[in-house]
Amino acid sequence: MSRLPRLTARQLIQRLGSLGYTVTRTSGGHAHLTHPTRPGRITVPMHPGKIIGPGLLRAILRQARLRSHELD
Repeated sequence: MSRLPRLTARQLIQRLGSLGYTVTRTSGGHAHLTHPTRPGRITVPMHPGKIIGPGLLRAILRQARLRSHELD
């Protein structure tokens, strides 16, 4: 497994957007993304300027059914 990238929430949402995900809504400090063909919803916490921790990033990738190299 490749090393997880260090990303802020904004960078992660941009990279997920390039893979077809769109922000469907925001509530409080979270953005909810969906994909037109993949089931489910992904929730990304929005904390400006903070790097998303490796455990949370791994959980988000698992929700999206992605591998870390797909974010590169």
